[in-house]
Amino acid sequence: MVLGKVKSFTVSYDCLNDSNVPVFSSGDCVSGRVIIEVTGEIRVKSLKIHAKGFAKVRWTESRNAGSNTAYTQNYTEEVEYLNHKDILIGHERDDDNSEEGLTTIHSGRHEYAFSLELPQTPLATSFEGKHGSVRYWVKAELHRPWLLPMKTKKEFTVFEHIDINTPLLLSPQAGTKDKTLCCWFCTSGPISLSAKIERKGYTPGESIQIFAEIENCSSRMVVPKAAIYQTQTFYAKGKMKEVKQLVANLRGESLSSGKTETWNGKMLKIPPVSPSILDCSIIRVEYSLMVYVDIPGAINLSLNLPLVIGTIPLHPFGSRTSSVSSQCSMSWLGMGLPERPEAPPSYAEIVTEEQRQSCLDVPAAREELDGPLFAYIHEFRFQPPPLYSEIDPNPDHASRTEERRLDACPSR
Repeated sequence: MVLGKVKSFTVSYDCLNDSNVPVFSSGDCVSGRVIIEVTGEIRVKSLKIHAKGFAKVRWTESRNAGSNTAYTQNYTEEVEYLNHKDILIGHERDDDNSEEGLTTIHSGRHEYAFSLELPQTPLATSFEGKHGSVRYWVKAELHRPWLLPMKTKKEFTVFEHIDINTPLLLSPQAGTKDKTLCCWFCTSGPISLSAKIERKGYTPGESIQIFAEIENCSSRMVVPKAAIYQTQTFYAKGKMKEVKQLVANLRGESLSSGKTETWNGKMLKIPPVSPSILDCSIIRVEYSLMVYVDIPGAINLSLNLPLVIGTIPLHPFGSRTSSVSSQCSMSWLGMGLPERPEAPPSYAEIVTEEQRQSCLDVPAAREELDGPLFAYIHEFRFQPPPLYSEIDPNPDHASRTEERRLDACPSR
């Protein structure tokens, strides 16, 4: 019998999203197929899959131990999130080359389905950084007698969702700073900066509206700017490694001495970036908006406003309140409104004639004490209000007033 050959050996995922990209979250079911295409016939001991997810950190530092001695210190750490194994064909033991228990795969294309459930506990979002990464993959191994195992691996993406529709991430962020420049014994006026953004949480593709005011009372020309930074922090063996990267920036107009610039919602768009990673013990990915004043020959005046890049975008205002408003409007409709408003109660129903007469008699001593103003207020304290009517008592006066308004307005 002529032994066949494996033409292709791949892993494919059953993608449920429109972009056909394998993206999952904690608790999701990851399903797919191991595809084997052979020419002729092959005999297989087993076909296994191994799904794994982990965060890994690694960097090196050079240290001097003396004048002529140096060594390299390695820092590594790993956190496991997923470890799942399954057998699609055959049995567990692959250490022998016996002909017993073999499965024959005939010529053609064959698909073997697999599925696994991701842990319900929070997972770290997939990430590739300078000194570490978070990766998830499924590896398939094809074991045949008298041959080395064939292996193939395919990664999938995990998003630990961050919903920015929370009070913490919807709260505004603001700050104020000022700086006085000194040169030898001379002191110039201060440079002041105040900035505010509408919320802390955003998603990639959104634009941040920046409200800022920059006042330059110094003698130098300054330039207001803004930038979004990503900070990657890696932890291993009690040490920390930090990498800061520029994500996006903008520049304002140059300000000469005595000038002020105001940003009324200046837009800075967030490019496609990785979401924030806040729950991993060895890798953190954080973002911040820096609004600063570039001062030539001096340290910049800057404000750092923290950001969180999430995965669930801001809900439209209407959709969040439509159900509540519809319920309220239905309740108002159910109550029903009267066709005509009721008139207020008459004056006689509230204040008796005795009360009104007694209040008109102001004691002389009290009048001397408080003056005529007190007597005036006291006299009109219980005077009846105008009679209620649905008809304008002075229609001619109202029409003349309206005509004067129209004459005063310029023609369009």
